[in-house]
Amino acid sequence: MTISRGPDSLTPSDVIVRDYAAGDYRACRSLWAQLTEYHRKIYGDSSIGGDDPGAGFDDYLATPQRSGSWVAEAHGRVVGLTGLFDRGRSGEVEPVVVADGARNQGIGRVLISRVVEEARARGYEYLAIRPVARNVAAIRRFHAAGFRTLGGHIDLTMDLAPRRHDWLTGVSVHGLDFDY
Repeated sequence: MTISRGPDSLTPSDVIVRDYAAGDYRACRSLWAQLTEYHRKIYGDSSIGGDDPGAGFDDYLATPQRSGSWVAEAHGRVVGLTGLFDRGRSGEVEPVVVADGARNQGIGRVLISRVVEEARARGYEYLAIRPVARNVAAIRRFHAAGFRTLGGHIDLTMDLAPRRHDWLTGVSVHGLDFDY
């Protein structure tokens, strides 16, 4: 069976994953802004990321534990970004972001595969990924990509001040109910 794809559709074979370069800065900062906007949406909180939703990318680039970053490029355009943080004997994937118009086409999985390859080459014992609890779509995709163990720590939080968003219910761990 042949699947008809629109003109903007991509397949993983259309994608080249390569090292991040200084010339990718603008495109990757835009991807970071899209990720921030997505977090604003799922939390219903327009203050996430402050006045400049792409500014977090500058902090990301300056993180000393960042040991590598890669972009997904298709047809000469950057459509995704991922990276690897060195956490000693383990690594952490941060971030995985795919451009709005290129999602659900396997690009995130290709990016994750690149990070897994690098983590193995570095001899890490574990590779972690830490999506926000409310990013159910990302959690499902990461699970499908092989991240199936709750490891290390689980962040439990307690409100000490009024929230700008409401918590959702419906997550259980070890028979205990949590909001997210």
